[in-house]
Amino acid sequence: MGALMLQGTGSDVGKSVLVAGLCRALANRGLRVRPFKPQNMSNNAAVTPDGGEIGRAQATQAMAARVPPSVDMNPVLLKPQGDRTSQLVVHGKVRGTLKAAQWRQGREGLLADVLASYRRLAAGADIVVIEGAGSPAEINLRASDIANMGFARAAGVPVVLIGDIDRGGVIASLVGTRAVIDPDDAAMIHGFLINKFRGDPALFEDGYRAIEQRTGWRGFGVVPWLADAARLPSEDAVVLQRPSRAAGDRMVVACPVTAHIANFDDLDPLRLEPGIELVMVPPGTPIPAEAALILLAGSKATIADLKFLRAQGWDIDILAHHRRGRPVLGLCGGYQMLGRGIADPIGLEGPAERIEGLGLLDVETVLEGSKALVEVRGTARGARFEGYEMHLGRTEGPDTERPAARFDDGRLDGAVSADGLVTGSYVHGLLALAEQRRAWLAQLGVEGCGPDHRASIDAALDAIAAQLERHIDIDALLALSELADRHHG
Repeated sequence: MGALMLQGTGSDVGKSVLVAGLCRALANRGLRVRPFKPQNMSNNAAVTPDGGEIGRAQATQAMAARVPPSVDMNPVLLKPQGDRTSQLVVHGKVRGTLKAAQWRQGREGLLADVLASYRRLAAGADIVVIEGAGSPAEINLRASDIANMGFARAAGVPVVLIGDIDRGGVIASLVGTRAVIDPDDAAMIHGFLINKFRGDPALFEDGYRAIEQRTGWRGFGVVPWLADAARLPSEDAVVLQRPSRAAGDRMVVACPVTAHIANFDDLDPLRLEPGIELVMVPPGTPIPAEAALILLAGSKATIADLKFLRAQGWDIDILAHHRRGRPVLGLCGGYQMLGRGIADPIGLEGPAERIEGLGLLDVETVLEGSKALVEVRGTARGARFEGYEMHLGRTEGPDTERPAARFDDGRLDGAVSADGLVTGSYVHGLLALAEQRRAWLAQLGVEGCGPDHRASIDAALDAIAAQLERHIDIDALLALSELADRHHG
């Protein structure tokens, strides 16, 4: 049938959510849908069944389309790891690291990889729904762009531009984008969507018509504020900057936000529990003394984040928390920080060095070898879990003789301290199944009653799709998608 690309006037305007919702709406209509994002930058990644990694948003969009995630859905993934350096992942596998200046010079050469993935997806789909990155108005980046108009032009894909009315200035952002981009780029844009509208859309009718008149683009609808989007997995670090609610009588689970925090969507399942208040602790703020559980999330640069953690004084808070007899859980990089030390002998994450860990687990980690990228299932604390491994290095020591989990294939994972208060695991998504989460919350004296995380996401996708069916012209978007030229470029 064709393809359609959703671009935005800026970051965090809701592109990922609208692509996911549109994928689910079209799948509900019986179409074979595939999501696609040429280039993503995120440290929240997901493992695919074919043994690669892609951005978390694309894995959610694959779920929305009711198909398994594939490395072709996000062929280029950049994972920032500090010092203006990013790890470059192409077709699910690490291809090296790039400085910011190198990236601007070298990404044009990745267009062939992007187009190859797109064509493979398109060959098995009725429609490919494509998500841009950032904004096409970033004309200083246009020359080597592969994420927005560079891709759209090369693939011959029509574009719809998303404006976020909640942040204000939506008329100027849409009209301004039209004014600054190249005329040939502007010709690829066939319309716009207004996103995150609160209140009566009729009040924006004049503004809507003004955008149409000043841009020459047609409007495809006004999307209301989608409360269900909060139930989708987090990808952007923007969510970490939002304040927590007051805990009230809920039990506090605290997670310090390190500089290179990664896969923090591991914490999302805790938000499903009414008895839990998840507090993301920003830099410069102590970990709440009332925390019942401290959870250390993953990291893209574990040694650098351990130094950052100490610079905030969080190591003192964590050790005091443990002395009070309260539990600590570390996932992936957080697990590594809990040990006696972390060594990076060949400089995989930065300068070659060794650093002392927090010393709460009697284990040592050496960052070496190939990256583990595999889906896993098993049992921990007598309950089932499903997740994935995504890490460098190996962790060994006496406390691994008390493993945190046992995989169905017989392998053991993680470590538990002799006093039973400190647990480390390499399993991302450990808390997603309600059964596993209940086992953890029982240690805190909380009765878990939330659903499986996947079931919650699935219900949210259906709710978002229903809203899109009511508020945007999906039939017109389908007609527009037929203009795509899959063989162009």
